[in-house]
This record gives sequence, C-alpha cells and structure tokens, in this order.
Amino acid sequence: MTESKRVLSKKDITKLAFRSTLLQSSFNYERMQAGGWTWSMLPFLKKIHKDDDKKLSESMEDNMEFINTHPNLVGFLMGLLLSLEENKEDRNLIKGLKVALFAPLAGIGDAIFWFTLLPIVAGISASFAIQGSLIGPLIFLAVYIGVFALRVVWTHMGYDLGTSAVEKIKTSSQAISKSATILGSTVIGGLIAAYVHIEVLSTVKINKDHSVNLQADFFDKIFPSILPLGFTLLMFYFLKKKKASPVLLIAVTFIFAILMSALGVL
Repeated sequence: MTESKRVLSKKDITKLAFRSTLLQSSFNYERMQAGGWTWSMLPFLKKIHKDDDKKLSESMEDNMEFINTHPNLVGFLMGLLLSLEENKEDRNLIKGLKVALFAPLAGIGDAIFWFTLLPIVAGISASFAIQGSLIGPLIFLAVYIGVFALRVVWTHMGYDLGTSAVEKIKTSSQAISKSATILGSTVIGGLIAAYVHIEVLSTVKINKDHSVNLQADFFDKIFPSILPLGFTLLMFYFLKKKKASPVLLIAVTFIFAILMSALGVL
C-alpha cells in the first residue's frame, strides 16, 4: 500500500489496539465476539468510508458476522483488515481473510499465551511467592503488562504488513510453535522436579549392621527425581491416552499417598 492511499494515522492504529481490549464486551453464543469486534473497528471504518454510506453499511454487516479469535492477537487481524478496507479491496477478499485467519490466530495465541507463557511465568512466580519473596507477583505483573502492551505492536504489524501478512503467518507459525514447545518442555521439566515430591522411606537390610535407604542410596544416585518424573508421565498417559477424569486421578493420588504413608512406604 502506498503512503498516499492511507487514511488512517499511526495514532488511529494505536487507538484501535486499545479499543480491541473490549473485544469480548458483548460476547454471546450466536456471534461470539462480533459485537466487540465491530465496536473496536467502527470509528476507523467510518473514517475510511466517510463519503460512502453504502460501503460503510456493507462493512459493518460483514464485521457483525461470527468471529472467535484470541484477545491478545486480535489487533493483528483488525489492522490487517483495516489496511484492506483502506485500499478498497474486494469485499469477498476481506471476508475470506477474516474467516480464514481468525481460527489459526486463536490457536497460535492459545499455544503461546494460555498454554506456555503465562503458566510458566505463573509457576516461576509462585515459586518465589511461596518463599515469601515479593519478586514473584512483580514478575507475573510485569509479564502481564508486557503482554497487554504488545497489543499495540501486533496491531501496527498487521496494518503495515497488509496482504503479505498471510504469507508471514505461514512462514512464522511453525518456528514460533517449535520455540514455544522447547521452552515449555524445559521449564515444565524443572517444575516437575521442584513441585512433585515422592520420597521412598523403605530401607533394605543387608546385614544386622548395614541397611540401604532406597531413596538416598538407590533412586537419587541412579536417576534423581525419577519418581516424580515417572508419576507425572503416568498421569499424563491416563489423561491423554485413557481420557481419565482429572478429578478421578486427583482422588486416586490422595488415596494412594495416604495408603502408602500408612504402610510406611512413602
């Protein structure tokens, strides 16, 4: 898009990013986020189509159609579609891109924010907080503010990229997902060792003067934290492969722990 065709200013796009925070303000089961989406876009659609009420009406009608995407990344899609509106692209193209992109963006956003970044930061912050350190909640607050501030970045990025954003998503999504998976696996591995505690109390007598502590002399020397890892993987197996209820697994864990403790095993 050439600069001469632009109607919206950088200030407008920044304003759009902040308006996008109310995406779910009128959430409903018929159109999901359509009401908040259209409200966020409306001042800029009016500015683009200020001399053509018919096109404004058509644009508003299209934007009130069903949409359900990620709240933190929605600005990217809003900026992209506004750049197309501003460039007077075909309505079918604009509608098609909206329908094609809102679901993938939701999946990418969920994987990065809800399933990776925030759980990891929450775990690290909770570890500090349990120790009585104020650093924990401050870290979590700082990251959350950072995630909120990035809305402005995504919105400007979507607007500036225009139609090339489609190819950008295709080329970047795999790298982002792979990086998030590696980071998540590394940190979660550390959290397993820190938060899952299984200690075997049993000892094996070798003779009347010597005995072997199974935890200190066997498990910890062969593979430290192998029991927490094994138990976590077992729970994961039942959740994913056997579709077991989390409530059932929690209940079984309580019963198993109490029983083994009463027998003096754990």
